Amino acid sequence: MHGLRPFLHRFARDDSGAALVEFALVLPVMLLFFALCIESGRTFWAYQAAIAGVRDATRYVGRTAPVDVCANGGNIDGYQDRVTKIVRETSDGRAIFPSSVTIDRVVPTLTCYGGNYHLALTPVATVTADMTITYPFAGIFGYFGVELPAARTSVADTGRVFGT
Repeated sequence: MHGLRPFLHRFARDDSGAALVEFALVLPVMLLFFALCIESGRTFWAYQAAIAGVRDATRYVGRTAPVDVCANGGNIDGYQDRVTKIVRETSDGRAIFPSSVTIDRVVPTLTCYGGNYHLALTPVATVTADMTITYPFAGIFGYFGVELPAARTSVADTGRVFGT
């Protein structure tokens, strides 16, 4: 027992592995913080890109739909394919969003406003896009007991139809 006491005393003072233990304790929190930063940045970027696409699609409808669309039946369903392409793709046909971000549907609608203060019916186009964002780092959150479901949101923009 006499030889065991100095060994235990020496073992208690030895701190050569302390940094490794500290790193092992801090690593999960660092990974969680890293995943949180990446995912929040990707979500913000995807949302902003969808807003820009919907805004561009609304401008397109506002400039290309006939100004008398309300007088002629009030329908812009023919713009469905074009506005979907504007929201989902760049001008040269490449996909804007990565595979983890999907634009589920894009819907152009037309509202015709008229009344006492308007001389004629005023066409107003609205483009709405529904999107789903899945998170590639969702598994890291699972280690902390947090389930990260896919985010679903809708983006819309409205603009007056000035026509061609």
